[in-house]
Amino acid sequence: LDAEQKRKLDWAVRFKIIEGIARGLQYLHQDSQKKIVHRDMKASNILLDADMNPKIGDFGLARLFGQDQTREVTSRIAGTL
Repeated sequence: LDAEQKRKLDWAVRFKIIEGIARGLQYLHQDSQKKIVHRDMKASNILLDADMNPKIGDFGLARLFGQDQTREVTSRIAGTL
């Protein structure tokens, strides 16, 4: 972001971004027909549109869960360390 755009990120805008990310994660984990676990959630995987609405990106490590499945055991590390 350039200096002018940085100044536009007041607390109200930041809170709107955080709320949008939380809504997106809730959709993926609970509200979608297929449960999706992202497995690499970090700031660089959140994209902002022109109106500062967040979009969750980079689903390369995502896993699909069954409708009633609540956990899974994995033997390898995934995501950013």
